[in-house]
Amino acid sequence: MKRFLRRALLAILGLWLIVTAASLGYNAFTNGTATPPPGLKFVQTGDIKTRYDTWGTTGTPVVLVHGAVESVDTWSRLVPLLATNHRVYAYDITGYGYSERKAPYTVERLAGQLLEFLDAMHLGGPGQPRPILVGHSLGAGIAAEATLEAPERIGGIMFLDGDGLPLPGGDSGVRRVVVPPYRTTILRLVLGSDRLIRKIYNDTCAPDCPAPDVDQWTRPFRQPGAEKAIWQMTAYGIPAVSPDRLAHLRDLPIPKSVVFGALDTNGGNPTETATRIGAPAPTLIPHANHLTPISNPTEVAAAINTLTPA
Repeated sequence: MKRFLRRALLAILGLWLIVTAASLGYNAFTNGTATPPPGLKFVQTGDIKTRYDTWGTTGTPVVLVHGAVESVDTWSRLVPLLATNHRVYAYDITGYGYSERKAPYTVERLAGQLLEFLDAMHLGGPGQPRPILVGHSLGAGIAAEATLEAPERIGGIMFLDGDGLPLPGGDSGVRRVVVPPYRTTILRLVLGSDRLIRKIYNDTCAPDCPAPDVDQWTRPFRQPGAEKAIWQMTAYGIPAVSPDRLAHLRDLPIPKSVVFGALDTNGGNPTETATRIGAPAPTLIPHANHLTPISNPTEVAAAINTLTPA
């Protein structure tokens, strides 16, 4: 028995050495970074250099706050529709897209970046127009926290495919279980698989979504510091607001709206969300999943137009 256990231990040790050496070799071979697309615009928001874009010249301002693994580019099908009646603003949350990556990635920190972005765009201050915040998925929690911190600056808020709450079960512990160098290898294998990226996209979007631009989704995660930021973000979990704090939105006299894809199982419960924040009954977009700004931009634009003042 001792001989068997010794042999088994040596075999496990040998396999570990082989896997570790392969992981280290793969990581060294794939250690390059990608250049950002040309023509990006940046603005300083506190201590973060933030990538952003704007559209439209008149109307109520609308600020778009994207979700996890998304960026300004996620709104590309929606903004042309909104820009006919609104001044539209979008930015990359630190940790995602092409904004400078700076920890900690807590909801308070990310709400601070949003409020600094409003300052940079001259929105919500004394004598300035108050914007409508549209938070998609993870962005709903960031928009909610910013609204709770500075309600006098906000003209309205929409929860789009997101409830603003922590994920059920809290921290998954992935960061503690999957350690270097293996987590780097796993991440790069995922980013390098166009087939897997398309499957994730198709599972999250509606059946009639346009084909994904894989490079648009993966290039931000090949920027310097992106991998480090991913694992730092997992230490804090999904930035979100506690149910008790979120319920304070009910007391704020601003327009509120909840819009979900009817097939969405990732963003939470839309009816409970509307009740919690004091919004009217939610708008459910038929046959839509979690990426409604991509799959159903016309319906999302119409919902935003309903929320904004005439």
